[in-house]
This record gives sequence, C-alpha cells and structure tokens, in this order.
Amino acid sequence: GKRSLSHPHLQRGQLRKALGVSAAISCPPVRRGQTRQTVARSQGDTSGLEFLQDRPGEKEPLGSETQSVRDSESCRARTGEGRGRGGTSPRSPNPSFPPGVSRKPSLLAPQGPVVARGGSLTLQCRSDVGYDRFALYQEGGHVLLQRPGQQPQAGLSQANFTLSPVSRSHGGQYRCYGGHNLSPKWSAPSDPLDILIAELIRDTPSVSVRPGPTVASGENVTLLCQSWHNIDTLLLTKEGAAHPPLRLKSKYQSYTYQAEFPMGPVTSAQGGTYRCYSAVRSYPYLLSSPSYPLELVVSGEDPDPVLSELKGSARTLPPGELWAGMESGLGGS
Repeated sequence: GKRSLSHPHLQRGQLRKALGVSAAISCPPVRRGQTRQTVARSQGDTSGLEFLQDRPGEKEPLGSETQSVRDSESCRARTGEGRGRGGTSPRSPNPSFPPGVSRKPSLLAPQGPVVARGGSLTLQCRSDVGYDRFALYQEGGHVLLQRPGQQPQAGLSQANFTLSPVSRSHGGQYRCYGGHNLSPKWSAPSDPLDILIAELIRDTPSVSVRPGPTVASGENVTLLCQSWHNIDTLLLTKEGAAHPPLRLKSKYQSYTYQAEFPMGPVTSAQGGTYRCYSAVRSYPYLLSSPSYPLELVVSGEDPDPVLSELKGSARTLPPGELWAGMESGLGGS
C-alpha cells in the first residue's frame, strides 16, 4: 500500500501549505515519444547534442519510496521554473516555526551529488535537533516526501530518502525540513543541494593531466577535460567526494571543446580518481556519460602550509568561472 505522507492530520495539500510551497506551476512530464534532441533545439540549442530517454521499464511510481519527480524541461524553460533559460528561480519555501526549535537541518548525498540514470539515489536529512519527522522538497514543487525521524544517538535525528530508479526529472535542487509531531509547522529549510543526473547527454568527454598522472607533492598540476561535441560546459568530479563538481565554461581550441582545471601545488589529499562530464547551460542538472577515470598519484611529503603561504605560493584560478563552494579546490572528501 501507499505510505502516509505525514502525521495523520497533515495531507499533501496541507503539507504544501505548511512548507509554503506554491502549486501554481505544475509542468507535465515529457511524453515518452518526444525526443530530447527536439526539446533541446526548441530552446535555441543548435549544438546537435542528443538528450537520451530514460531506459525502457523505468517508471516513476507515485506516492511510494520512489516518489515521482514530475517535470518537463520545455515547460520549465517557458515558465522560468528551475534554473533553465527564460526566467528566475521559483519562490523558495519560507515556513514558520515556534522560536527556539526552528534550526535548519543538513541535507547530504552520501554517495556524491552525481548519479547515473537508472541508479539509486539516497538523500540524508539530519539534525542535532531531535526532530520527529523530516520532509524532502525539490525546487519547483516536484518532490514532496516525508519520513519519520530516526535517532542514531541521543540528541541527533535523521531520515533517509531513497529515489530509485533515477530518471532525468530527479535532477535539480533539493532542500529538507525537520518537524515535531505536536506541531504542523516546519523548521527553516536546509541549505540547497544540487543533484546531477549522468548518462543523459550522448557524449563521453576525456580527461588528461599535466605534467602526468604521477607527481610529487608541491608540483603544479592541471587537469584538462575535452569533448568533440559542441558543448558549453565541462565538469570535473573526484571519486568519493561529497562536494559539488567543479564546473567551467568550455573553450573551442585545437578542434575540441575543452576546459582546464588548475589545481596548483598539489598535496597528497588531492590524489585520487577524477572524471569529466559535459553539460549544456540550458539543462544544468543533466550530464553526459563520464570520461574514463584518471588516477592521480601524489607522492612525497606535503609542503609546510605556513612556509608555502609565506612564499606566496597560493594558486590563482580563472576569475568568475569556477563554481562557488569549491574555494579550496579539489581536496579530500
């Protein structure tokens, strides 16, 4: 049977109202027969990239553990819903809560913010406030789930939200809320978490490294992502890292679209497995297939950070092109 959405007296409409979520815009899902290439070109994207369909048999059941995330990119662009072209972000929820218990929870993606279509995504909402229940919300009002709070230890509470199988409509920005059973109101929203869905653009970029895959600690290292397709964005991820990927605009050079990710003088913490993805600005949450993995090995002892700072060895990055949230570079997870 279907899971209840809330404590007994709070149904879906009331839950939306309590969260301050507007239901005025409701974009229908893209029809199964509609090609992604047609949708992309209707947005003025002339790159010729093909946007892939969900795999056969991947359905989006409603009212269950795999609550559907319903959207149509063409509708989102027309209405300005989401962060695509054509408008601004929708109104963020602004629920009220009794003073003293409104502290926002944290929303995490333990396996990282990039997930392949058809895979399983678990989002974890947790707090040092003993909340009895948690709600998960996707910007645009597409996902609204509730789970009872679990208490792994005294003073802590959390809930896991599993979305599976993941489809293109699961890509987007998420927030979560905490609540108490004795009140219909909710906490302040968590900080936003961007979830990116891979294997939805027919492209496989490549990744390389200068000066090479094995370097000494303190050497200057640059990772290079390249694609033969006319894409405008390249992303770099580190395996096992929960932080957002680095995202740069591509530049056409030597017959490829490419982006350089300078890492500066590296430390052992920056060793690991890296991959590149490609994307287009009009669909910021949809990615290509990943590149083949690149293993970066950093040998030797790390330089003394105080001495490095005194020597003025702090690296510089291209202004205005690096995504916020990664100011310290691709360090350890």
